[in-house]
Amino acid sequence: MQSNLECFLDCTTPLVPSQFLPQAEIRSLNRLWHPWERENVEFFTLGDLWNCYDEWSAYGAGVPINLENGETLVQYFVPYLSAIQIFTSSSNSPTFREETELGECETRDSLSDWCSDESESEKLSRWDGCSSEDGGGSEQDTLWHLNDRLGYPYFQYFERSTPYARIPLMDKVAGLARRHSGLMSLRSVDLSPASWMAVAWYPIYHIPMGRTIKDLSTCFLTYHTLSSSFQDADMDIEDENDSSASCNSSSRCKQKEREGISLPPFGLATYKMQGDVWVSAWKNGQDHERLISLFSVADSWLKQLRVQHHDFNYFTGIRRG
Repeated sequence: MQSNLECFLDCTTPLVPSQFLPQAEIRSLNRLWHPWERENVEFFTLGDLWNCYDEWSAYGAGVPINLENGETLVQYFVPYLSAIQIFTSSSNSPTFREETELGECETRDSLSDWCSDESESEKLSRWDGCSSEDGGGSEQDTLWHLNDRLGYPYFQYFERSTPYARIPLMDKVAGLARRHSGLMSLRSVDLSPASWMAVAWYPIYHIPMGRTIKDLSTCFLTYHTLSSSFQDADMDIEDENDSSASCNSSSRCKQKEREGISLPPFGLATYKMQGDVWVSAWKNGQDHERLISLFSVADSWLKQLRVQHHDFNYFTGIRRG
């Protein structure tokens, strides 16, 4: 039997339809990102990934919750795009674009020139005070020059508006893709291990209605890789989890049948988590340990990429400037 936390993670994990890479293309893969030799290489397109969030964006993702009194309800969460960074394997990709509040774009070269003219303190100050969607490219751009293994930057977006001013993930991506076609066409095998996204999940309602449960107001922030580089490692971890947990979610069962590529979160942050709904006593502390582990990985990931993620800072109580 799964705990409520495990159920949430399962019910909000996208299972993306996959394709197999032609044999001729396998030999041309970046060996820094794909060091292993395999006969078949599975991949997905970003367009297929976003389609997994279509119904969730419209109606919410339903998560069955078991209460202490033995009752069960279904809590619905709506996904919002919180952050995304995409690095590709080819320098032939379109010039790097960073989405800004007004839908305009700055090129990588202009960002580089801007960075070189400012001191470190000035860059951090400008970065922390930037508009709702520009995400502070100066710090990230500095890193791109320092580490070619990240790949070639294609696109990034950081949400900074209030939850009530946001639109669901599918609608947001559709709008961004009208200006950045790679958000639909790029393949996971073309993306570097540094490519990632964060999804903010906000509760909207639960069925049956009529009860107020404080812990059901918890918000979640899940981090997912977009690259095929971690695919094999993720499958190994999921197989271990499957051996100790029942297959009681459709995505888990489909995953066992290898009908797609599952993208479970490698990192997690929470907001307004109170009570014991999400931390089951009968799991002997496993939920608590998993929360700590996933949070630690998310924190480490952001620090390694030198990213100031607005939602992560807000969820964890960090205030900037």
